[in-house]
Amino acid sequence: MLSHIHLKNFAIIEKLDLELKPGMTALTGETGAGKSILIDAIGLVLGDRADSGVVRHGAEKAEITLTIELDDTPSALNWLIKQDLIEEDDSTDKQCILRRVITANGKSRAWINGSPCNLTMLRQLGEQVVDIHGQHEHQSLMKKEMQRQMLDDFAETDGKQKDRLAQVAAAFSEWRAVKNKLDSLKNRNSDHQAKLDLLRFQTQELDELQLVENEAEQLDQEHAKLSNAGELIENSSQNVLQLYDADEQSIYSNISTVIQKLEEGKKLDSAFNEPLELLMSAQIQIQEATDLLRHYQASISLDPERLNWVNNRLTTLHALSRKHQIKPELLFNKWQSLQAELEELNSDEYNIDALQEKYDVCKLNYINKAKKLSAIRHKSALQLSQEVSKAMQKLGMEGGSFIVSLEASEKFAPHGMDNIEFKVSANPGQPLKPIIKVASGGELSRISLAIQMIAAQRITLPALIFDEVDSGIGGGIAEIVGQQLRKLGSDRQVLCVTHLPQVASQAHNHYKVTKIKTDEQTSTGMLILDNDQRIKEVARMMGGIEITKSTLNLAQEMLNDKVA
Repeated sequence: MLSHIHLKNFAIIEKLDLELKPGMTALTGETGAGKSILIDAIGLVLGDRADSGVVRHGAEKAEITLTIELDDTPSALNWLIKQDLIEEDDSTDKQCILRRVITANGKSRAWINGSPCNLTMLRQLGEQVVDIHGQHEHQSLMKKEMQRQMLDDFAETDGKQKDRLAQVAAAFSEWRAVKNKLDSLKNRNSDHQAKLDLLRFQTQELDELQLVENEAEQLDQEHAKLSNAGELIENSSQNVLQLYDADEQSIYSNISTVIQKLEEGKKLDSAFNEPLELLMSAQIQIQEATDLLRHYQASISLDPERLNWVNNRLTTLHALSRKHQIKPELLFNKWQSLQAELEELNSDEYNIDALQEKYDVCKLNYINKAKKLSAIRHKSALQLSQEVSKAMQKLGMEGGSFIVSLEASEKFAPHGMDNIEFKVSANPGQPLKPIIKVASGGELSRISLAIQMIAAQRITLPALIFDEVDSGIGGGIAEIVGQQLRKLGSDRQVLCVTHLPQVASQAHNHYKVTKIKTDEQTSTGMLILDNDQRIKEVARMMGGIEITKSTLNLAQEMLNDKVA
C-alpha cells in the first residue's frame, strides 16, 4: 500500500507531507481547491509523462516522494530484487521509496530507493502496486482497444492472461515475418531464379578449376623458376665450384690454409684464438651454404611441359580475374563468396516450397493460440456482462443490460482474432447498441462506473485510486457507490476523490483539500479530519448557503449509518 507522500512546489502546493492510511480514504474540498492534484502527483511518480507546467510558479523544480509498503505486494518486491533495487534478506518489513524531480525547463529525473531509474521502470513497478481510475475514463471506454483491454484485465483471474496475450503477439510477429518474406520472394521469383542461374554458372566455372588459396602467387614464382632454369642451374654450379669444388682455389680451401697458420700462431700468442674461432665458424657456414646450393641445383630441371602447363594455368586465372574484375590473387576468395551466396539462396529461407511450409506452420500456431485466447475471452465476457448488468440495476438503470460482444474475425492481429465491442441497453425494451451510441452522458457515466466497480473487484493490487468517477450521479445511487467503494477498502487501500457526501461519508478516513490564499500567492493544503470535522465537511458537501443544525444532524446521521 501507499504509506506516505511528500510534495514540494508541485502545482499550487508549496509543501505537503501526508500519511496515507489503509481502507477507504475520501479526498474532498471545494471546487478548484485542487482535489485531484494528489492523484496527479501519484501518477507522475509512477511513470506518467510530465512537463514544466507541474512546477509551482516561481519555483525551480517540483519534487514528489512516495513511500510504498511492500508487505502485501510480493510481485513488486521480487521485481525490485531482480532489478537490484532492494536487498534480499529475511526482513519482512520492506519499503520502497520513489522520487521524481521535474525542473522548470521540463527536464525530469527519477529514483527508486535512491538509484536512478527511467520512466519505464517506474511504470513497471507502479503497475504492480496501484490502479488509477480517472474521472474521464468513460471517454476512453468509447475506444474499442480500451474495451478489449478491460476485458483482458477482467480475464486475468488465473494470472495467465498476460502470458496468453504475449504468446499470441509473438506468434503473430513470427507469422507476419514469414509472410512478408514469402510475399517478397513470390514477387521477385523470376529475378531470384535468374540470380541463382548466374551463381550456379559462375561457381561451376570456378569449381572446375579446383582453385587453391594463394595459387596465383605460387604459380608466378614457379613460372619464374622454370623460365630461367638454365641460368639458375649455371649460377648455382659456379657458386658451388667457387665455394668448395675448385680444389686448392676454392674459398673453403683458402680458409683452411689460414686456419692452419693460426693454429701454429696461437701456440706463441693466445691472441690468435678469437680470429681462429671466427674462421672455423665461417668454414662450417660455407659447407652448409654449399650443401644448400647443391640441393637447390638438384631441384631445378629443364621441364618444358611443366612450364607450358604453368603458362596455361596463369593465362586461365588472369582471364577469369578480368572477367570478375578482381586481381588474380583474390580469385580464390571470390570463389568462396560465390559459393556462400549460392548456398544462402538455395536455403529454405529462399526456397518457396520450404518457406510456404514454414508459413503454414506459423499460421496454424497463431490460430491455435488465438483460439485459446478467444475461449478465455468468451467465458470472461459472459461473466463481465452479467455482473455489469447487475451493477447497472443498483445504479438506477433498472431493466438495463450490458453485453460484451465477441465476433470472430478472419483478420490476424497482434491481440488475437476477436472483434470486441461493449453494447448496452439503458432501459427495458430498448435494443442493445454499441456503447459509443449511448446518447446520455449521465447514463454513460453510470455504465462506466459499473464496469470500473466490477473490474476493481478482480484487481489484486493493494491500492486503488478513483478520481471523481462518481461524476454525474447522486442520491441513493451515490450511496450505493460509496458502499461499494467502502467494501473494496475492506481488504485494500482505496483513495477516492469525490464531491458527493454520500460517498465521502462511507470512507474509513477523510482528508479535506483546502486552498490557502495570501496577498502574494495561493497554495493548497490538506487536513486529516476528525469526527466533528467530518460532520462539518459532509454538511458542507450537502449544499446550501448556510449550514444549519438540521444539515449537521443529517451529516452526522449519514456518518453513523455508514456500512460497517
